[in-house]
Parts: sequence; structure tokens; C-alpha cells
Amino acid sequence: MPPAARDRRLAAAMVLVAACALAVPTRCRPGSGGPADLVLVRGNVATLDPGRPRAQAIAVRGERIVAVGTDEDVAPLVGPSTRVIDLAGRLAVPGLVEGHAHFLSLGRSKRILELGGESSWDDVVAKVAAAARSAAPGAWIEGRGWHQERWSAPAEPSVEGFPTRAALDRAAPANPVWLRHASGHASIANGAALERSGLARSRGNPPGGRIVRDARGAPTGALVEAADDPVRRAIESERAALAPEEREAELRRDALRAQEECLSKGIVAFHDAGASFETIALLRKMALDGSLRLRLHVMIEEPDEEIAARAHELPIVGAAGGRLTVRAIKRYMDGALGSRGAWMLRPYADDPGTAGMSVEPIEKLEATARLAIEQGLQLCVHAIGDRANREVLDLYERVFRSRPDKKDPRWRIEHAQHVDPLDAGRFGRLGVIAAMQGIHCASDAPWVVARVGERRAREGAYAWRSLIASGATIVNGTDAPVEAVDPIACFAASVTRRARGGSLFFPEQRMTREEALRSYTANAAWAAFEEKDRGTLAPGKLADVTVLSEDILSVPDDRIPGARAVLTLVGGAVEYDALGAR
Repeated sequence: MPPAARDRRLAAAMVLVAACALAVPTRCRPGSGGPADLVLVRGNVATLDPGRPRAQAIAVRGERIVAVGTDEDVAPLVGPSTRVIDLAGRLAVPGLVEGHAHFLSLGRSKRILELGGESSWDDVVAKVAAAARSAAPGAWIEGRGWHQERWSAPAEPSVEGFPTRAALDRAAPANPVWLRHASGHASIANGAALERSGLARSRGNPPGGRIVRDARGAPTGALVEAADDPVRRAIESERAALAPEEREAELRRDALRAQEECLSKGIVAFHDAGASFETIALLRKMALDGSLRLRLHVMIEEPDEEIAARAHELPIVGAAGGRLTVRAIKRYMDGALGSRGAWMLRPYADDPGTAGMSVEPIEKLEATARLAIEQGLQLCVHAIGDRANREVLDLYERVFRSRPDKKDPRWRIEHAQHVDPLDAGRFGRLGVIAAMQGIHCASDAPWVVARVGERRAREGAYAWRSLIASGATIVNGTDAPVEAVDPIACFAASVTRRARGGSLFFPEQRMTREEALRSYTANAAWAAFEEKDRGTLAPGKLADVTVLSEDILSVPDDRIPGARAVLTLVGGAVEYDALGAR
């Protein structure tokens, strides 16, 4: 349709909507449902519903969609009190879902030092020194987000590529300092933190972790994987001394910070990759008192004995009007690639002395899997390296075969970052969901080849095309606060595989734009067992809608990163509005 004709048609439709709003109410009330509460008009609606892939308008009554079609189609549903929002041609899509991130950690990251933007170790140390000047003696200084591979130059001195604690000791001599790596799978502690946690006197490595040491055997401050658990416990023990109401208030503030960040990015639902029963209790309170405005799908990260003891309380499905679901268990098979903790089939190309590590014995993980299948809970296991992925697939296959009566478990592998070509087809065959993070490809691409070699990177790194071809369901996300909780940046990385430096990282593994959108919508809804209610825009579905400033399905690649959420609807309620809609 020529632009002029399209503009005339849209103008006529707006006149019809306005006229209907002023007309006798019965004229606007087809059937017995009455008028809509909210109508979106003049939009470019990508429904992902095969019955009607594209539309202009959406009508909402209560929490659900009652009509999808042209402006003329929905005009009869506009009554005197219907709120009409003119999208002016903007793209409306099913509400975006963060498929793997850490909800309270995202909120918490807003109140500690954010180190992702620093370009050198000296910059990180300067930020710590500034914090120390205003901190009370003995108070912890925490930070997160540094990544040695993103600095303009290596830190000096360093051991195994990690900075040593000497500069932190000078910057904050009176304060324990703990700075977590961007991946969350390594950290650096200063001398005061090592003393406070008991690590200064440690002689060996803890199970599932490694203390980096200098040539004399002294701890450098770098802690890989579970080696920093004593630091975490030291901080937690001090927080435990807070009055219960103070502790809860702190957690609530973190949750509210995370929620505002997500809603402003168009995120309507969030798969929370690991929470304690304490956190779940708080989130349930927030859901019941109405302060939880997006949908949370929480994975339990507690010992098997605790989960078994509370089995009578599980699963929690759609509590408080669909705001909280708890039906999954989170576990770890290995660590991260950046810290060389990812468990690989062959040694690292840039450190032939290691192939990474498993952070949990297979036997222990299998016990969790048996508990999950028995209780009807979803199992979600972190696996980044190709060996970790193979071991988890082997485990899942054993458990599925032993319980053929348990249909459609929809178990997941979180990250599935490096998959051997021999294992790619097993995801689809076993029905295992690959919960991946497109943005990790863009962030990691500059150094992945150095870590694992060109051939292994080409065949198995972020192998989206291979996994999709196998019939696997891919769910997308950011792993926030490892990365910013930004679905647009993640979408752009998924469809371009453009690295931060501008080069393309094995572009033959790119997703199509529709595949990438599905990974953030329909696939994520299916992974949460909610495909009947969410994931597409169709009558009867929940009115979870994200409106974007750019048509990310058609604009040139270089315009995708500039897109922003301008309207976020959760169950028909406007939870974020940058349009100034009235």
C-alpha cells in the first residue's frame, strides 16, 4: 500500500475509534463482554500467532486480550471509559522475557561498585580507593563487573592473567574488599578480606574451586569458582546479625530496583536463575501485597534435603494472579570460560595445563535429578564447557529413560555455551531446552578463539544455528548482572553476532530475527509451561505486550541497538510508559 493511502486509512481508523468512544455505549459492546478497558491502535503488531502474524490493534479487557486485528476491527470495542493508546506505527511484540538472570543480584548490583565500564585494573583500584575514603573502618567494600579480557592492557603484576591484591591492600588498608568477576565465577579479595574469611591461612583448594597463588605459594587474592565461598559466608554471617526486618527491607529494596530496571527495558517476566527459600518467601509477600509488578519464574537453589523437606509446598504455580511461579531447581556442573573454569573435553588452547573443572560431583547432581523427576520439578543445570554439556545430557538421558512415565519435563541446560558437534542433536532429541545468552557471544568473541582455538570455537561456540537445526528450543537472556539486563542488545547480538570490536563471530550461526524474537517470547513462555497464556498475541492470551521505538524485525542491523522499550504492559496494566500515553 502506498504511504499516502496508508496514512489516509490510519486517519480514517482513528476517526472511527474516536467516534465509537463518543457513541451510544451499546454500539461499542458486541457480545456480552462489554467494551475493552484498553485498546492499542495504529501499531505495527508482530503477534507470533501463525493464525494472524501481523496486526494493527489490540483490545484488552481485564488482564487478557479480547481482539487482535485492524483498527476497524477493534473500534466496536471502544467504550466511553476505554483507554486508547496511539502507537503511531511503532512495533508491538509479545512481552519480552528475561530467560536467565539473577533478580536480587541485579538489584544488589545497583548498590555496590559497578566495575564493568573500567578499562584497566588501575581504574578499578581507583574506584575502590574512592569508596574507602567514605567507608567506615572495617566495613566491606564490594564490587562486580571487572573482566581482565576487556581491559586496554593486562594488569601488572598479575598471575595467570588475574591481578594481584597488592594494589587493593594499598587502596583500602582498613576495609575488606571483594570484587567479583563479570561472570560471577571468579573474584579478587584484598588481604583484609582473606583474613576475615580465613583464606589467608588456607593451604589447599576447596572442592570445586581454586585459590590462585604466587611462586611462593601465597594467595594472590584471585579466587576461582567455589574458592570464594568463605568470603561470601563471611559477608552473609555479618548480614545475618541484622534484625529480620532490616534484612527483609534490604532485600525488598533490591527487588524493587531490579523490577524497575526490567520494566523500563520492556521485560514482563523474568526467569530467576537461583534463589533461596528466604528470597522466595519475600517475593511471595511482594506478589501478594501487589508490589511485584512483573512475573517471576524462580529456580530454587537450596540443598536437596531442604527441597525434599518442603516438597509439600511445591510447586508454586501462578501465585497472586500469575506473578510468582516456583517449579524448578538450579544446579551447577562447571564454571565460566573467562576464569577457565568451564569444563572442556580438551585442555584450553591458552593454558594446556587445565581443561576446567566440575564444581559438583556427578553423583550429587544425579541425586538432585532423581528428586526433581520424582517431585515433578524442572531441573536447570549450568553448563558452559563442552564436557559439562555432555555430562549433563548424559545424566538427563539416564533419568528420562528410568522414568518414561514422566512426560514433557522440559529440563534445561543454562548457557549451553560450548557444545561439541556430536552433542548438538541431542538437545532436540531429548527435549532439553538450551537457555542461552546472545549477548555473551558479543562480549566474549574477542577472546574465545584464544581460549579454545579456532576450530573448536567455529564448531561449538554459541552454536545457535546447529541447536535450532536439531529441533532444540532456545531461550534467550542476559545473565544479568553479568551483562546489562538489555533485551535489545541481546537480540542484536543474536541476529548479527557482531563482537564489541565490530568483527563478526562465525556469522553462519546467527539466528533469524523471528527466531531471536521467539527466543525472548514464545520459547520463554513454553520453557515456563505457560504457552497457553503467554508468548504470542492472540485473543484469550494474557495482555503482556512490549512496544519498541524501532521495528527490530526490519530496520538495518546498525539501527537495532538504538531501539528502546517505550511501553510495557503486564496483564493489561501499563507498568512502564515513555510515550506519555493518557
